[in-house]
Amino acid sequence: MPNTHPAPDHGAWLVQTLQAHRDAVLWKLDGLSEYDTRRPLTPTGTNLLGLVKHLAYVEFGYLGATFGRPADRQLPAWADGAELNDDMYARADESREEVVDLYREAWRHGDRTVALGLDTMGRVPHWPEERAHVDVRFVLGHLVAETARHAGHADILRELIDGAAGRFQGRDNLPDVDRDWWVAYVAKVQAAAEAYR
Repeated sequence: MPNTHPAPDHGAWLVQTLQAHRDAVLWKLDGLSEYDTRRPLTPTGTNLLGLVKHLAYVEFGYLGATFGRPADRQLPAWADGAELNDDMYARADESREEVVDLYREAWRHGDRTVALGLDTMGRVPHWPEERAHVDVRFVLGHLVAETARHAGHADILRELIDGAAGRFQGRDNLPDVDRDWWVAYVAKVQAAAEAYR
């Protein structure tokens, strides 16, 4: 019997998945003070607003310059003489709104690149030549991985700040248990780790 189901639209799936991870990153800022969105929470300075800024730059690069469509604005972290890791934190003169707007602008810019077609070819200038030539489809897959990685970082940072966890705001995809259960669970995990001290 022939398959009567339509072929899956992998391009649409990549776009939807990327957007879901984008949204997950941004909700990690909701309800936090300006300080909590900016403060470094790891020895390498990882911070929530910096992740958003970094992802904006990543999208402007991969779904912009790679396809001959550079950003229509100055991106200071890419300027000559920019400090190392300048895209990984919000400077004191950059507001949260500016960083979030930059990220949303990068989405719109990237979405216009995707509209050129999944087979549109480009070149990633900082990749080795043997793999620098890519199509939009490949770059979407790369961005899904990159954004999901940083969404995971954001999830951990947010949990460290105020205990909010999970991929979706209002639907945390965690077991429906109370605080006492979590305390007991963490103690059980710690006890298992102690066996290897």
